[in-house]
Amino acid sequence: MFKKVFWLATGERAVKSSAQALLLLWGGDAFNLFDVDPLGAAGIAGGAAVLSVLTSIVSTTVGDSTDPSLLPTSATADR
Repeated sequence: MFKKVFWLATGERAVKSSAQALLLLWGGDAFNLFDVDPLGAAGIAGGAAVLSVLTSIVSTTVGDSTDPSLLPTSATADR
């Protein structure tokens, strides 16, 4: 968890989770650019990012401590 590679992977997952949350928010209804609540959308995206980071941190106690995944990666699967 104290390696740069962990935080890069965690950041990537947080950005993806934020994008997925926004797609869910906007995709659930007809998307109209002029009716978007930017502050509400940012709150949902930020909440998804925080949950993703917390999940990655908790995952370090299960698998490889340098990887935010619960499952072994290809680099650690052969050990």
